[in-house]
Amino acid sequence: MKKRYVLTGLCICLQFWALAQNIPTKTYQFASKPSWADEFNKNGLPDSTKWNYDVGGHGWGNNELQYYTEKNLKNARVENGVLIIEALKETVKDNAYSSARLVTKGKGDFLYGRFEIKAKLPEGRGTWPAIWMLATKQVYSNTYWPDNGEIDIMEHVGYDPGRVHATVHTRDFNHIKGTQRSANKMLPDFHTAFHVYRVDWTPDKIEAFIDNELILSFPKVSNRWEEYPFDQPFHILLNIAVGGGWGGLKGVDESIFPQRMEIDYVRVYPLKSAPKKK
Repeated sequence: MKKRYVLTGLCICLQFWALAQNIPTKTYQFASKPSWADEFNKNGLPDSTKWNYDVGGHGWGNNELQYYTEKNLKNARVENGVLIIEALKETVKDNAYSSARLVTKGKGDFLYGRFEIKAKLPEGRGTWPAIWMLATKQVYSNTYWPDNGEIDIMEHVGYDPGRVHATVHTRDFNHIKGTQRSANKMLPDFHTAFHVYRVDWTPDKIEAFIDNELILSFPKVSNRWEEYPFDQPFHILLNIAVGGGWGGLKGVDESIFPQRMEIDYVRVYPLKSAPKKK
C-alpha cells in the first residue's frame, strides 16, 4: 500500500510539472475492439502473416548466449491456444543455447495504442524473457538505439524471481547512463499463472500496467526527441534471451532448461482519432 501511495504522488507531481511547463494535456480513449491481434488458435508455426523472426546469435549487443532460430517448432510454436517460445540447452552455430525472437515488424507497426499481452514466464537463473517494442524506422539521429526509443512492456531476469519490470529507454533516459525510467511489481506466481502485461501509449505519455494496475507513467514533458521519440511507428518483439549483461548477471543454471514463455494472446487497441503514421 505504501508503494502505491508513493507512485500516486509521483504521478501527481509529474502532472503538475507538465502543467508548469505549459504542456497541453488531453484525455485519450482507446477502441473497444483490437485492430490487430493474435489469439494463437491454430497449432503449428506462428502465423506468418503476423510474425517475422530475428535470426542469429553471438551476443545481440548484450553478451547473450542463445541463437535465435527461424521457423523451428522446437523454439516457437502454437499449441492448445498458446504461443510457446522455448529456450533449449543445445549448441547452434557455436552458441550454447537456442531460442526464438518473434517480431511484428513489417506486419504490425503501430503509432500509439493499447498493447495487451497475456503471458506466463519462464523461471530459473539465466533466463531473460521480454515483451517489448522498438521503432520500425530510424527517424532520429544516426544512432538507432537508444535515440529512437524502446518500450519494455515486460522484462524478467531469473536470478530475481517474481520481480517483473516495465521500462522506457530514450537517448536521455537509458540503462547505459543509468537514467532509464523503470518500475517493477512482485508476482510470486509469474511462472505458474498468466498475467496481463499492458502499455497505453499516447502522444502525451506512456503508461505500463500489470493486471490493470498502473506501475509506470512516463509523460512527455518537452518536445525534444531526445526525451520522447515516441511519435513514430513501433513494432512488437517477443523473446527469451539466455544470459547476457542483465539476465546473466549472476550466471546461468544449465540444469533448468528447457524453459518456456507461454503467451495466450497479443492484442492492440488503436487510439481513437490518433494522428496519421509518418
